[in-house]
Amino acid sequence: MKDLLFYEPLKEFMEQIPGGAFLTAGYNGKANTMTIGWANAGIIWGKPILMVMVRYSRYTYELLEKSKEFTVSIPLSGDLKKQLALCGSKSGKDIDKFKEAGLSPVQGKTVAAPIIKECDLFYECKVVYQQAMEPALLKTDIKENFYPGGNYHVLYYGEIAACYKRE
Repeated sequence: MKDLLFYEPLKEFMEQIPGGAFLTAGYNGKANTMTIGWANAGIIWGKPILMVMVRYSRYTYELLEKSKEFTVSIPLSGDLKKQLALCGSKSGKDIDKFKEAGLSPVQGKTVAAPIIKECDLFYECKVVYQQAMEPALLKTDIKENFYPGGNYHVLYYGEIAACYKRE
């Protein structure tokens, strides 16, 4: 693995996120991964930050609330579309997504949450701030299109503790 400064792979990161990446959290020997298609990276409070969004209804939310850390594993090569689809449509409360999708969780460098071995680019993050969405402040068309049932997100701001790429 080759260590990188968080901004070095941002072009690849931003190009892949709409197609999906794996957000993984773990706590007390349990881990879960889910598919994300939204994220943001930048400098906040003088720190490199990766912001991800997780709905209250997700099993990953429970793990994140307890662990306060996460990884994002990004597939840049290979075809993981079926795995991303499974991890975005099934709940870790009901199945072992790693087993069902044929994904290999591997211990990260700086956090307890695993990375996904089959991916190419990895971010390891420690939550420094989180914010529940305030529905009254959300633009109406976004609320109607993305939250018709009221299942809002919590925004997790993770300080990037490690960023690396498979060589």
